[in-house]
Amino acid sequence: MPLSRDHARLALATIRLVNGTLALLAPNTLLRRLGADPDVSKVAIYPTRMFGVRTIVLGVQLLIDAPSPEADRFGVVIHATDAATAIAAGVRRQLPVRVAVMTAGISLTNTALALVIAWPENRDSGEYPN
Repeated sequence: MPLSRDHARLALATIRLVNGTLALLAPNTLLRRLGADPDVSKVAIYPTRMFGVRTIVLGVQLLIDAPSPEADRFGVVIHATDAATAIAAGVRRQLPVRVAVMTAGISLTNTALALVIAWPENRDSGEYPN
């Protein structure tokens, strides 16, 4: 049985809210999970919190806004870009390999959920979006 749009929307909202809240309220914890020492990389706390705010807003949007095809497609772009960034950071050794694999995996999962959400409801009828 394929994943429904509603289940994908709830799963993606939950992932966004958990990760965003952690980034906003506990950036040191998130940085440690990414292999950074927050005491050495204090400058990373600011963009980590900005990431948190963005991610929380996106999660809340999934829960309260009426779905729109445009917003759903933007979600795919956002998560695919996050995945590409994590993969590039791993290849360039800007992140430890384990951390790059974990973050890329999360972002690829988010991308897959966003694709389920963005796919047209009439997908079984053979019709496709413009």
